[in-house]
Amino acid sequence: MVQLELAASVAAPTNIRPLDGSLQFIGNATVLIQCAGFNVLTDPNFIHKGEKLHLGYGVATERLTEPGVQFEDLPPIDLVVLSHLHADHFDPFVEERLDRSIPIFTTPEAAAELQRKGFEATHGLATWEEAVVHKGPARLKITATPGQHGRLMFAAMLPKVMGSVLEFRVDEEVGICTYITGDTLVFRGLREIAERFGKFDVTLLHLGGTRVYGVLATMDAEQGVELLEMVPTQAAIPIHCNDYTVFKSPLEEFKRAVSKAGLDDRVHYLAHGDAFAFSASRTPIARPR
Repeated sequence: MVQLELAASVAAPTNIRPLDGSLQFIGNATVLIQCAGFNVLTDPNFIHKGEKLHLGYGVATERLTEPGVQFEDLPPIDLVVLSHLHADHFDPFVEERLDRSIPIFTTPEAAAELQRKGFEATHGLATWEEAVVHKGPARLKITATPGQHGRLMFAAMLPKVMGSVLEFRVDEEVGICTYITGDTLVFRGLREIAERFGKFDVTLLHLGGTRVYGVLATMDAEQGVELLEMVPTQAAIPIHCNDYTVFKSPLEEFKRAVSKAGLDDRVHYLAHGDAFAFSASRTPIARPR
């Protein structure tokens, strides 16, 4: 297990309410999670509308949206959680601007590659491996969960991916538990997540129905609903939907599938820049911009 004490340069608040938190949807799979005094950034992607990224194997994609928050307007970031090393999750702008000393928790393959690029605090987590980060009285446990970025032989062409479970606690208080699916398809291995963790407070769904040469590489609308039925959650938030031309299953398609399945009360939709608050009552409350 990785154990990490955050540097004193990012001070821990002394008036933490342990079960208060919020997340802000920035765009694509980029979310700022603020809980128990931690500022966690997921899958940082800050290029602008109209810019293009190369995903490998001759595949390029164009951004269709603007990030809801500009990189320079972020608060001090304690750590980054990265599903995998694709340019729409860690783009060239971020590679150039992100502080090389910020801890990054990701797959072992991505951690090694980022280390070669000069990032000094990369931590590669194998499936089910845990890392614990301390900040004053607060503790964040990160658990790497299974992911499958494509089927069969096609999966071998794509980077290894991980989902992640983030458990925020202060002292011995019961904490907030968040599941981030990462870029995965639904497969049998995801069932163990619910068996290990039970019901989540918040789940972030990487959707979009990404297709590369016609082959599905991330969950589409139907698979997103299937995962919701497989992994219990108090509140689910779809992300990674409408941001790039490589996405072929738009958010509206997911909304229709959710309604058809009778899951509307569980799913919350955020525009770019919107925030979502959760509190000690474990009753998440949508907060407008």
